[in-house]
Amino acid sequence: MAWGAQPRYQPGFTHFNYVNPDAPRGGTLSLDGFGSFDKVNPFTLKGVVAAGVGPLMFDSLTEQSEDEPFSVYGLLAESMRFAPDGLSMTFRLNARARFSNGDPVLAADVRHSYETLMSKLAHPRYRNLFADVKSVATPDERTVRFEFKRRNHELHMILGSLPVFSRKWGNGKPFDQIVQDPPIASGPYRIDTVDWGKSIVYARRADYWADREPVRRGMFNFDRVGYTYFKDEVARLEGFKAGQFDWIFENSAKNWARGHVGPRYRSGELRKQQFVHANSAGIQGFVMNTRRPPFADVRVRKALAQAFDFEWMNRQVFYDQYARTPSYFTNSDMQATGLPDADELALLEPLRSKLDPAVFGEAPMPPDTIAPHTLRDNLRTALALLKEAGWTVAPDGLLRNARGEPFAFEVLSYSKALERIAVPWARNLEKLGIQARLRVTDPVLFQKRMDEFDFDVTVISLPASQTPGNELLERFSSAAADEKGSDNAPGIKDPAVDALIAQILRSDSRASLVTGARALDRVLRNGWYLVPHFYAASHRVAYRDVFGIPATLPKYYTAPSWALKTWWRKPEGQTAVAR
Repeated sequence: MAWGAQPRYQPGFTHFNYVNPDAPRGGTLSLDGFGSFDKVNPFTLKGVVAAGVGPLMFDSLTEQSEDEPFSVYGLLAESMRFAPDGLSMTFRLNARARFSNGDPVLAADVRHSYETLMSKLAHPRYRNLFADVKSVATPDERTVRFEFKRRNHELHMILGSLPVFSRKWGNGKPFDQIVQDPPIASGPYRIDTVDWGKSIVYARRADYWADREPVRRGMFNFDRVGYTYFKDEVARLEGFKAGQFDWIFENSAKNWARGHVGPRYRSGELRKQQFVHANSAGIQGFVMNTRRPPFADVRVRKALAQAFDFEWMNRQVFYDQYARTPSYFTNSDMQATGLPDADELALLEPLRSKLDPAVFGEAPMPPDTIAPHTLRDNLRTALALLKEAGWTVAPDGLLRNARGEPFAFEVLSYSKALERIAVPWARNLEKLGIQARLRVTDPVLFQKRMDEFDFDVTVISLPASQTPGNELLERFSSAAADEKGSDNAPGIKDPAVDALIAQILRSDSRASLVTGARALDRVLRNGWYLVPHFYAASHRVAYRDVFGIPATLPKYYTAPSWALKTWWRKPEGQTAVAR
């Protein structure tokens, strides 16, 4: 089933094009984890889940292909039917599907998984994701039908991503108390050993039911997958170079340019390679928590963006490896440009009374320091905006409000690597009289504070789907702003945003989806909720030269998931075949 298109792979296909269907099986893949972990239940709010649990242990009803914008193929489901009226979706389960304890995967398990994830004992994102499901029926032991409250342009597709687990998992305990009980799920691996907070190893199931299914052929080729945890970025990089693990996704430009060097790279024992992708880049940036003053004022948020000098940073810190992020849908046809066209205006005009008039002008771009623009000019603009918002520079050089309170805030992070971005920004803010200090905490406390929105400013990354839909509710809707643990970090509460998300969810064609996304992009960008950072159109990966890599790259993929699913341990004497 494909959204707005015909599926690339027709009935009878044997494997996806981006896998090696004859990849050898065996060996170990050693990966890294960051910080710590204290649970193996990935579906609850409290705690930090061990790396790998979700992709290695939990099958879903369908598998999404990675060389199409949005197409799904049956995994636990052997067939699926979308009702002509758009108000229900029915899945028929594969009779061969088995949980790790040998039990068959039945409709009652699917219903149990859905109802559990929709309860208040699970992470609130699922209640947002599946909010338009009215009821679930199980006509027989292998059939599940989801009935909808209203038409939703992608609900029938994303229901296939529902992770399914056994009713026996936790032996009847409340779901939020199932913390360290090994999952009873239908995925290709089971937990082998755990050293809580330090390492976890998974062993491939010899009885995995879907080994020869078309959507699994050539995938999950390692007998064992292990994660070793590191407390900081320096230890992580040195651990990789010392051979403590095999593969690393590098998101630091400095590490890529200067850290991944040495005799083992020169000898070919370690390789570093960039793999291109066609992913919509979404947005990454400093997010400002509008639940807290002074960030509730859009003029203040816009002023803070003026102090971020990307061009200097890219040149001096990032070795010119990045491009600036201008949009919530960067690197896609959903990015708003220029003036709104007639189709966008048709969506925006009914909301005019709720919108800043600037939304109807040119799509705003991040400030730059490309000549004739300068940082000095941008800081002057910032001071004018801050003065409008009631902030002036006092005799002591600090920016203060009418009550004499200084403008000071904390930039929260779990990694010292953020210093390379935060410190230059803080230096520029200091010129405005603003005190910004970086607070680095451990990942567990960081996650807890994020879940409770206990921060001033932090960095978030919001990758964009090729077909955006229900995740927009989790990220930008008014309902999610007060839902602890949601992705609405800035606390956006805007009826115009809510209306445009609803419009996107009613889209019935690619054209209407793109128009809705562009209109939403304009409104969000004019809200200045983020100080946008940068993006790269390739994945930077370093690895030990012991792996085979499929010759054909997928188009839309994350590097860690791709390696986990499709790489293999190569026979001695062979070289990798990546292109």
